[in-house]
Amino acid sequence: IYAMMNAILTREHYSDKQILGTLRVNGFECQTLELPDNNNKRRVSAIPPGIYKVIPRSSAKFKKHFHILNVPGRDYILIHAGNTYKDILGCILVGDGYRDIDNDDIVDVVNSRKTLKKLLEIAPDGFTLEIW
Repeated sequence: IYAMMNAILTREHYSDKQILGTLRVNGFECQTLELPDNNNKRRVSAIPPGIYKVIPRSSAKFKKHFHILNVPGRDYILIHAGNTYKDILGCILVGDGYRDIDNDDIVDVVNSRKTLKKLLEIAPDGFTLEIW
């Protein structure tokens, strides 16, 4: 029986603008950036902690990325490339580090496209995501 790869997202630093975390999947580790917890409201909140199925997806806007399925009360929650909290409407950005790249005194994820590409190579069929 084929078992889906498991990933864990640990949310580590909370602010009124964003949540920073670490995503670990199959020995690979990267940084994440999400919107703050605003009671799972569409377009302005991180998704609730829980266990989700994540599948690969492609779109004209984000090219190859991941789609997080069965988020209560939400749809089209993605893991995609981007750098700042302004780049997301409830999705998860990935990168290989943090730096303030837009000089607003708020850290951003860096090397996001490269990190997402690596994640797609590691988990081409998707994974089960556990968010704490």
